[in-house]
Amino acid sequence: MLDMKWVREHAEEVKETVRNKGIHLSVDELLARDEERRRLKRDTDVLRERRNRLSNEIGRLMQDKRREEAEAIRSETKTVNAKLAELETELRVAEEQFRVLYELVPNVVSPDSPIGRSDEDNVELKRVGELPVFPFEPRDHIELGELHGLIDVPRGVKTGGSRHYYLMGAGAQLHRAVQQLALDLLLERNFTLLEVPLMVKEEAMNHTGYFPLGRDQAYRLDGVDGYLVGTSEVPLMMYYAGEIVETETPIRLAAASMCFRSEVGSAGRDVRGLYRVHQFAKVEQVVICKADPAVSEAVLQEITANAELLLQKLELPYRQMAVCTGDMSQKTYKQYDLETWMPSRSAYGETHSSSNLHDFQARRANIRYRDEEGVLRYCHTLNNTAVASPRILIPLLENHQREDGSIYIPEALRPYMNGLTELCLPCEP
Repeated sequence: MLDMKWVREHAEEVKETVRNKGIHLSVDELLARDEERRRLKRDTDVLRERRNRLSNEIGRLMQDKRREEAEAIRSETKTVNAKLAELETELRVAEEQFRVLYELVPNVVSPDSPIGRSDEDNVELKRVGELPVFPFEPRDHIELGELHGLIDVPRGVKTGGSRHYYLMGAGAQLHRAVQQLALDLLLERNFTLLEVPLMVKEEAMNHTGYFPLGRDQAYRLDGVDGYLVGTSEVPLMMYYAGEIVETETPIRLAAASMCFRSEVGSAGRDVRGLYRVHQFAKVEQVVICKADPAVSEAVLQEITANAELLLQKLELPYRQMAVCTGDMSQKTYKQYDLETWMPSRSAYGETHSSSNLHDFQARRANIRYRDEEGVLRYCHTLNNTAVASPRILIPLLENHQREDGSIYIPEALRPYMNGLTELCLPCEP
């Protein structure tokens, strides 16, 4: 969240961000609710102080055995208490009305972030790798998966419903291999690996900025105060929630976890294949650093480069996109997407995302550090998808297919695939 004092002083900038991010929030109403709760807080404090003075006066009079005077003041105290109870009720209501609006205030965006309404307005920054040219009609990843016995969608739907799947044999091996390759790259770069809870409290989703706006994407657990995570960013960030941390060296955390998203609002989109599913695995990078824009910008470049290195090791063509305001989340200050070429779509598809949140998330999670003068400040936080599977299997299978139906396995994956250099079709009897 943003500091409310800053919001009051920069109301027009906040209004512009609200418009650019497409968030339904009246900043004027927020400011009015803020003024109301502050007025009620002042009036309540005045009455509490008056009640305390009257109580002290009653005590003094009773000590001097001046009971009649004390009784007269008690009558006044009852009137003050009644008015105070009324004001405290109004204050609780005003605080809640303010909180609901305040939690919708978006983070400001970096000056170099494009202004736009959707992913169609994202700006390409660079392309890496050559697009494949097939001298044959290429198969999509589902055809290749069925041909090699890697993917079974019908049985996934039978078991879990729409957007579910089975990975089998070498398909499951590839799924694990890309995750382990990503983890090994991060461990080489001094990330600390955590095994994290996949069920988190509602406050964890609020503290990390996934609620309230992302509530429709989360699976709620019946009977408990809990949700399944859509990214291990939530438990990774909550590890330090409410704490004062040391940021002389940025804190680098990583996790490989299953993730769950309801994909509400995406009905009818990407219904074929593994692009948009309810359950997937993700290797996540999270970094916590000091509140220095130069430091967090350098970290953003670093974690994006880590994801790029993975794509290069997978020998896949990709492009880097500057994400526009309308395609950003509420909490994001600056974001890059990496999109990998997917032949079946005849287009690049998003496979990685890097975000710099500045201190927006740390304020919600109350993660602070002491600066050089010993003053407590909120940290900057960042996150990146090192790899998400099975989505990464789409370009991996499709770009590396051959005319005879075999699939080339990039050299970097071979140690995780028992030395396999390619996936060959079973010989016909």
